Parts: sequence; structure tokens; C-alpha cells
Amino acid sequence: MKIADLYARPGLTLSVEFFPPKTDKGEENLFSEITAIKRLNPAFCSVTYGAGGSTREKTVDLVDRIRRDCDLEAMCHLTVIGQSKDEARSVLKKLGQRGIENVLALGGDPPQGTEWKPHPDGFHYAVDLVREAKAQGDFSVAVAGFPEVHPRAESRASDLQYLKKKVDAGACVIITQLFYDNDPFYRFVEDVRKLGVSVPIVPGVLPILSAPQVRRFTALCGAKLPAALEKELSKVEEDDGAAVRVGIEYATRQCAALIKFGVPGLHFFSLNKSCSLQAICKNLGL
Repeated sequence: MKIADLYARPGLTLSVEFFPPKTDKGEENLFSEITAIKRLNPAFCSVTYGAGGSTREKTVDLVDRIRRDCDLEAMCHLTVIGQSKDEARSVLKKLGQRGIENVLALGGDPPQGTEWKPHPDGFHYAVDLVREAKAQGDFSVAVAGFPEVHPRAESRASDLQYLKKKVDAGACVIITQLFYDNDPFYRFVEDVRKLGVSVPIVPGVLPILSAPQVRRFTALCGAKLPAALEKELSKVEEDDGAAVRVGIEYATRQCAALIKFGVPGLHFFSLNKSCSLQAICKNLGL
């Protein structure tokens, strides 16, 4: 089922992001976690590309297997970086041949320690992928939004205008970058709506698994850690188990406020783990 139709249904739409494991054992563990996550009744999952588009073929295969073996709708990430136009078109063709209807069009992340730049023979912006996906087939296309502004954006205003271009090109859902302060998200939604954008805006939520990890992730994407959360993390700097508990409590409060605000769904960045998601959804009564 297309994500546009999933978000058209009444109620809160839960979704989960996975990444392609590097080993057979990792893939076995992932499908065990998916079994647990399915008890939460997610509407769909998404599967990432590795940095620089490094897991392109594995991502397509994993999306296909999840749909077939797990009876769970899946969305394939598609990135500008790391592939030519012909390679991007080939991925879209394979998705269409396998009956995969949902794509998340992204700029993508460069390999660690390198600068972001498009493939010399590739598309330059995520909006180009949106247009290509709509031209190649009847895909439902999601795009990313950045409540705290994309790290490469010239300004907040230009970032918002670019997001509108992606929606005008055919994107039907906006899924945001992770954030831990809800206020920028609320302002983001208000400003996007002022531009005349009416598609669902879904917050991306990353449950904390360790203090060093969340600091690394937020530094990469430009998200801020609220002072109250920083204070809690400083107490669990070297205790990942305690950090997970802090993360569950914080995400529960964060998601409760987002639900009260009226978000159409919650998109969890699972890091291929189910434990925190199960606890958060239980706390929320979902």
C-alpha cells in the first residue's frame, strides 16, 4: 500500500526505519527485531542506504524481503549521492518490477571524513529524484524536512522554500530529521503550512542508546540537545543501559507532546533495535 494512502487513514501512523546489516548474522538479528516491532502494528518501515549510497543493491533486496516475508509495507531510500542518473533510474526500475511503491528521496550522507557532493553524472538535488520517481512510475514519494534547518542550507527561509519545491514536484509526505526539542518542530510545521504545503509532516524520533552516540548523531545533523537532556546524559556518560532508560523516558514525554500537538504519525529511527520502541509505545498506550 502507498504511504499516501496509509496517512489518509484515521489515527496515528507508526513507522520505523531500519538499515541494511553488514553480515548474515546481523540480518538474522534484524528480522528477529522486526518480528518484535510488528507487534506494535507499524504501518510501514523504511530502509536506508549506507553512506555514499554504499548499500544500494542490499537496500532494494531488503525492502523486497521485508514486504514478502514479514507482511510489512516498506519504503526504499533513494539518494542523490553515490550514483549516476542511470543508476538511480535502474533502482527505480527494479523497485517498480518488484511492486515496491514507496520511495524516500534524499540528498544522502557522504562517507565519513569526506565532503558532500553529487555524482558527476548524477542528479544534484533530492527534488530531482522526486521528479524522476514520479516520471518513472506511480511511486508514492516521501521527502525529508529539517526543523532545525539543513546543515548545508543557505538560510532557514531558503530551506523552507526548497522543501516546498519537493512537495510541488510530487512528494506526498514529509518525514523530519531527528530532533530533541519540540519547539523548533512546532515552528517548522507552522511555517511550512504558511507556504501552502498541506501534506502530512511526520516527526522523526531517535530513542537514545548511548550518550556518545546521540551526541555524534546530533552533531552530524545540526540538531540541538536541550539543557535538561544534556544534564541527564552527563549522568550516564559511561552507562549505556542507563542511557537507554533515560532515552525511553525522554522519548515518551517527547512523543506524548507531539501526539497532543496533532502529528499524523511518529517515525522511529530504530537503529535495528526493538527494545526502546516497545517500551515507548507501551508507555504511550499505543
